Amino acid sequence: MLYRELPIVKVDGDSFVPSTHPVVEEMPLSVTVNGRHALTAMTSPTMLREFVVGFLYTERIVTGFHEVESIRIEGNTVSVLTKNPLAILTSHKTVLSGCGGSTSFLDAGRLPGIVSDLTLSREVIRAATKETLDSEPHRITGGIHLVGLFDGEGRAIRIAEDIGRHNALDRVVGHGLLEGIDFSRTFAVSSGRISSEMVRKCLLANIPVIVSRGATTTAAVEAAEAGGLTIIGFVRSRKMNIYTGWERVRGASTPPPSG
Repeated sequence: MLYRELPIVKVDGDSFVPSTHPVVEEMPLSVTVNGRHALTAMTSPTMLREFVVGFLYTERIVTGFHEVESIRIEGNTVSVLTKNPLAILTSHKTVLSGCGGSTSFLDAGRLPGIVSDLTLSREVIRAATKETLDSEPHRITGGIHLVGLFDGEGRAIRIAEDIGRHNALDRVVGHGLLEGIDFSRTFAVSSGRISSEMVRKCLLANIPVIVSRGATTTAAVEAAEAGGLTIIGFVRSRKMNIYTGWERVRGASTPPPSG
């Protein structure tokens, strides 16, 4: 379950009423890779296999699911064996559930560039954003992030929910790896801000477009420009902001020169 009903005291003006309210679940997930502790993540208790596969991929521990020998999940502990027994993070990581995401350091110059000729219509972008945000747990709790992975026609490949948007992105990437999806023909939609960490994960997965109903950051824009990733933010009603890679949005006019 993504949430539990917990007892609360509801305040309305001068009244105090005992009640209950749905609260999102958060659990520590300990991951070992080839016998060594690699990760402790604060995450939602769903799609754990997909999360681990996606995380291993976006952290460059594996280059694909074919390098994973086995994944064993027991409670809040995951044990992974890879075909390369030396594959392991250089240091232990703690991934928190907040907006900080993982502790990875962003070096845009060492990230791969996007290789894709995908273009999207504005209608597909708007519809995918609406579909991603249509989540009952999100409406009920107000405490869950969502990330959707869509094909170029706007068909949902997978929509994942998590207390952290970075974890949700790893989940849809993991699902794509397990299903053999060609990421160059996909785009991602996030319920939250597009950070540099979200950009880093998209560049590593070769997802050419990331979309959000919210904002982005300067570091994310700079990394996206360097890697050829399209960032689209503030997708609301008939409006959207294209920050980078405008040529992937059909009908977009050439932006004026900066500065």
